[in-house]
Amino acid sequence: MHKLGSRQELEEFRHSCEKALQAEKTKILVCGGTGCVAGGSLDIYARLRELMEENGINVEVELADDPHQDVVGLKKSGCHGFCELGPLVRIEPQGWLYTKVKLEDCAEIIEKTIKNGEFIERLGYKQDGKTVQKQEEIPFYKRQTRVVLEHCGHINAGSLREYVALGGYSALEKCLFDMTPENILDEVTKSNLRGRGGGGFPTGRKWVSCARQKEEPKFIVCNGDEGDPGAFMDRSIMEGDPHRLLEGMIIAGLAIASERGYIYVRAEYPLAVERLNIAIEQANEYGFLGENILGTGKNFHIRINRGAGAFVCGEGSALTASIEGKRGMPRVKPPRTVEHGLFDKPTNLNNVETYANVPMIITRGSEWYRSIGPDNSPGTKAFALTGKINNTGLIEVPMGTTLREVIYEIGGGMRDGAAFKAVQIGGPSGGCLTEKELDIPLDFDSLQKVGAMIGSGGLVVMDDKTCMVEVARFFMNFTQNESCGKCVPCREGTKRMLEILTRITEGNGQDGDIELLEELSDTISHTALCGLGKTAPSPVVSTINNFRDEYEAHIYDKRCPSGVCSKLKRFVIDPEKCKGCSKCARNCPVKAINGKVKSPYVIDQDKCIKCGACLTNCSFGAVREEA
Repeated sequence: MHKLGSRQELEEFRHSCEKALQAEKTKILVCGGTGCVAGGSLDIYARLRELMEENGINVEVELADDPHQDVVGLKKSGCHGFCELGPLVRIEPQGWLYTKVKLEDCAEIIEKTIKNGEFIERLGYKQDGKTVQKQEEIPFYKRQTRVVLEHCGHINAGSLREYVALGGYSALEKCLFDMTPENILDEVTKSNLRGRGGGGFPTGRKWVSCARQKEEPKFIVCNGDEGDPGAFMDRSIMEGDPHRLLEGMIIAGLAIASERGYIYVRAEYPLAVERLNIAIEQANEYGFLGENILGTGKNFHIRINRGAGAFVCGEGSALTASIEGKRGMPRVKPPRTVEHGLFDKPTNLNNVETYANVPMIITRGSEWYRSIGPDNSPGTKAFALTGKINNTGLIEVPMGTTLREVIYEIGGGMRDGAAFKAVQIGGPSGGCLTEKELDIPLDFDSLQKVGAMIGSGGLVVMDDKTCMVEVARFFMNFTQNESCGKCVPCREGTKRMLEILTRITEGNGQDGDIELLEELSDTISHTALCGLGKTAPSPVVSTINNFRDEYEAHIYDKRCPSGVCSKLKRFVIDPEKCKGCSKCARNCPVKAINGKVKSPYVIDQDKCIKCGACLTNCSFGAVREEA
């Protein structure tokens, strides 16, 4: 290996990488995303390699400089997306997907699939009693449009050579040799790419604004903090296709005349940090990063900063303060980050998914990008689909796709035949959407009209057994814990809201609590210092607007309609079924059950602590729970 110093050397290098990739007639892609790693996929990877070497199979774990024919490629890929069925193993060129693979399945995969080309039925995805062999034919994948995630699960996540073989760094090559900074800015602006971090601000407009700043130096910053509960889109990109992120950042640097970039990553993402470090090292070695990139005289350096897990550091000014070594707290704006950002210099800040879109916009053109999704919000969006739904995992769909399509086609509908109740979108900064909003397009402007936001892309689906008051309390508890404390509205307001919500879920709600929550929400949203504080009341506002009757049931009837809030539960004994065995009374820890042997027993509701011991100990089904 030597550092590439010209366009011709890059073309020769790309040709050798393509040749090496083509020599791999068979490929085994073991999911190396965090979810599958937790399920033991790295042990499966090691066992497959061991078995192939024992069987004399010519196996390569990295593209060879001098490839042999008929080699089997064994790869640790990024997240395949269908996380609940992991560990996942994909077989190419057939496109087969094996699900829930165990260590003991490895020998069978080698004997039947690698040696004899057979599909193992029991490891395939089952639908309506039939096995679906090809990954792209599984409904979860079939209805997606994977653009940003196209390589995740399909390439060796730690290989620059493989990324280059599939067209990686072609956009950088085009920007370096065929385009001016003005051309780059114009192409990104015409694409109408909007920031995927939640706000949806036009990326091209932000880049142009930063490029116009006269002060030097300028910085490129990537927000990989991703603090929303249940969200893991950016993590999967960093783990599964790190070079795409680097390429997007380098192009941004060329566009605004910046030579230094920072990636701010949550400390809870060690695998993402590891693979980004590998990618940065490789890119420097081959000449895509560092000094004199590909012999053009252009320079760009990237370093990683690890955040301590503070949710508020997802906000731009708090993030840059954290990189500087200060406490992560937001500041008053204006001035904006593009004017005075990192180290008080002009700074372009986008999130991981935004930068990952840039290489494709450059190589395929802004018109191609605008052909996907609505004109006001073109392109695709990655979502983390979780909750009471049959198919959970990482998905990518065109902007403008409806919730109904996501939940019932990709997600396979509600789990156990339960009724759909709501979906929380945008995490703690978002709101709840109900059945009447199922056909609203998922784009920035449409969601804003109904008081919701895409946010970073978390989708938590809830069924009819979900208590919406408890949902609001959960998110408010998260937000209150994560408040940086700098401004009074957020620091004190969220605390008061949490206290009220807790009282309501514990059966101590009072007349006027709903109105007080609405008043506090209005005050916080209008006076909090940063965007996170301003949107903190959103889950409360949306649940009150859509499920006011549930709040009223908690406050006035002292009952939880969904039967979730434990302190509002009632356990009663059916006298028709009670045999008078006294087992419930003997197991009650507070002696709240009275009666005589061989006669029906009764629960004293004033003494009952709602522990449920009577329910679990009754052998005759006489004890039941009332909401």
